[in-house]
Amino acid sequence: MAPCDAVAGGRHRPIRNRDFAVKINRTAALIATLVGATYALPALARDEIRIVGSSTVYPFATVVAERFGRTTNFPTPVIESTGTGGGLKLFCAGAGQSTPDISNASRRIKPSEIANCKANGVDEIVEVKIGYDGIVIANKIDAPQFKLSLRDIYLALAKQVPAGDGGFIDNPNVTWSDVNPDLPNIRIEVLGPPPTSGTRDAFDELAMEGGCKTFPSIEALKKSDGAAYKKVCQSLREDGKYVEAGENDNLIVQKLVANPDALGVFGFSYLDQNMDKLKASIIEGVGASFDNISSGDYPISRPLFFYIKKSHMDMVPGLKQYVTEFMSDRAIGEEGYLSDRGLIPMGTEERKEWQQKTENLQPIALK
Repeated sequence: MAPCDAVAGGRHRPIRNRDFAVKINRTAALIATLVGATYALPALARDEIRIVGSSTVYPFATVVAERFGRTTNFPTPVIESTGTGGGLKLFCAGAGQSTPDISNASRRIKPSEIANCKANGVDEIVEVKIGYDGIVIANKIDAPQFKLSLRDIYLALAKQVPAGDGGFIDNPNVTWSDVNPDLPNIRIEVLGPPPTSGTRDAFDELAMEGGCKTFPSIEALKKSDGAAYKKVCQSLREDGKYVEAGENDNLIVQKLVANPDALGVFGFSYLDQNMDKLKASIIEGVGASFDNISSGDYPISRPLFFYIKKSHMDMVPGLKQYVTEFMSDRAIGEEGYLSDRGLIPMGTEERKEWQQKTENLQPIALK
């Protein structure tokens, strides 16, 4: 503790009375021992909350953090947009002052990530669900609006597609009209997130795999060879038609504005903030809207989370209060301030359930 360090380790004027000096040193040592015993709980040598993870959850977490910094006596949390996978890798690297307290995630934590956490001593992880988001495929507002099926998306972006003989060939489609004659005769160019992104994971699973399994032969492959099925359904092409644009979704927005022929893949919240610049494609006849995502009608939607190290809750000043603010009705409720930023709220019953789970800090089961 700092007061003891000042006594035991700080600089003092020399004391001429040697016996008195010895007594002072012994007293200081005793005080240090007693203080150490009294405050047995460890404390991190920093006073700000550290958060990493999903670029999709980032704008929501930033709003909460800024509000938290303004309305409490705690410092504004430090948040990095590293992508879901990158964030969980940092989160699971260990516990202590050099590691994050929270990792935002636009998908649920994977078993392999839980195992990595456990191997590094992070053995109590609290899962917090905050609401929902849709994944949009958008382009510049004055460009043609695309009406896509999940099969169209798969045939445009898959690394390999079904051949007539039952096998697979490298994707030959160059334009959208090659995919479907009803689509524009425009070169396929889609800007999207990298593999470290939770948005990419969700897009692969919901959009790519959703279109892939419309082919009966591939659906049959799922039963006989799950690994081959996943590779065929979720491997994106690497010939320039799909462009990994990094974790910064704002950069994708800027590139779409500059290139009216390109489409971009990102979370609904970024579309919601840029309605004057972009418009979303219609997917399976359903538009990307707050109501359609909330109702479950929009086919490419997913839940959003963050994960907390339970061991940090009593060590980082303000961490409990930040989590409480994030999970409050005023933040994630149906009329909450995060819905103004594009978060799709949970229904009342589900929200109350997650608020209770979070308040209890019940760790997820580690396998």
